[in-house]
Amino acid sequence: MFNDINYRKLEMIDAERLVEIDRSETIELIYEMQNGVIAEIKAGHECPNWDVNQVNEMKERFKYELRNGGKAFGAFDEGLLVGFAVLGHKFRGKDKKQLQVDLMYVSRAYRRKGIGTRLMEQLSFEAKSLGADYLYISSTETQSAVGFYRSAGSHITEEVDEELFELEPKDIHMLKKL
Repeated sequence: MFNDINYRKLEMIDAERLVEIDRSETIELIYEMQNGVIAEIKAGHECPNWDVNQVNEMKERFKYELRNGGKAFGAFDEGLLVGFAVLGHKFRGKDKKQLQVDLMYVSRAYRRKGIGTRLMEQLSFEAKSLGADYLYISSTETQSAVGFYRSAGSHITEEVDEELFELEPKDIHMLKKL
């Protein structure tokens, strides 16, 4: 198990496969930005898998980005989609040198196996080839997500993207130098 993970670029039709992802997790800690400093808050709850409406939202975001020039990559175990990442199409930041990690999920049973790292590498390579200097990450506030992006070389940004902040004000906004 996990030895034969295959990676490939995803196409529009692959949006229908997002339902294969198990995004559930036990959340022990969340983070919150307080006066420019990250603070830990105990959570201790179970985050369930997506419901039908959430899956449909993910599919629409996925399709929107691909229709507008974004890119997506997937990880497969014997044909099952176990992870995916979407690079946004819109250049961000004052110098327009940032591309957003719009979506990124790895199924619960497949986490901590290097799949997320490999997907980040693919996004980084693609973003750099498109002329970006940074990946912009609006991360969910969970310890696992923030910890993953930090381990991938991201840091808290001082220049928060206002559009993304308005969409997800509790997210932790980060940059990864390419």
